[in-house]
Amino acid sequence: MARVTIEDCLKNVDNRFTLVHLAAKRVRQVREGSDLLVKSSNNEDVVTVLREIAAGRVIEKKDEKPKGK
Repeated sequence: MARVTIEDCLKNVDNRFTLVHLAAKRVRQVREGSDLLVKSSNNEDVVTVLREIAAGRVIEKKDEKPKGK
C-alpha cells in the first residue's frame, strides 16, 4: 500500500470520529511497546496505525463505554 487514505480506513470504521479515537488509542499502545500488526518501513506511528486500520487489523469494539461515565 503506497498511501493510506481516510477513505481506506473508513471502509473498516463507522465514522471519522471513531477513526480518530481508535487511531489515537492504538498509537498510545504502540508507543507503550505493543507490537505492530503490519510491516512498517520507518513510518511515523500514526501512519503505521492508519495502515493497520485500513488493513482491517485493528477493529473497534461496539460495546465499549467511555471512561468516567
